[in-house]
Amino acid sequence: MNSSIRTNLKQYTARKGESLTHLLRDLSTKDGRIRMNKSAAKKMKQRSAGKPDIELGKRIRLRRVEQKISQAELGDKLGVSFQQVQKYEKGVNRVGAARLQQIATALDVPVTFFYDGDGKAREVESLLFLDSAFSLRLLRAYSKIKDQTVQRQLVSLMESIAANEA
Repeated sequence: MNSSIRTNLKQYTARKGESLTHLLRDLSTKDGRIRMNKSAAKKMKQRSAGKPDIELGKRIRLRRVEQKISQAELGDKLGVSFQQVQKYEKGVNRVGAARLQQIATALDVPVTFFYDGDGKAREVESLLFLDSAFSLRLLRAYSKIKDQTVQRQLVSLMESIAANEA
């Protein structure tokens, strides 16, 4: 190993509080290159899911529930477990491009459904509150009412109840 690499490693380990021998144990040389073994790679901070991943997960959940598909059924269509689908929906795990295409196909929507910028973006955002089965039941029941007078009366009733609760 050349001296500049050794010097950089010493400075790095001094900052991190690890010994040089401990770090060197995690590195192996092959063809003159320094490579990290699996245990060292696991110690490195992995990229975590962020706010965009959480929003994407909410949209996946919204569409899945709209389609009346369980997490297990979606997992079967994707070839993953229902726990993996849960992680996608909660934004714990990131969704790659190929997997997002599979999800879009399984949920019968274009990939753009999951992103801002298309004509449906505002509609999707306004429906993201539908996180519970009760909200969806209410919306489905309301959409089945054909008489506009009854719809207006129902909205007035709901607004009155909400005003009393506030």
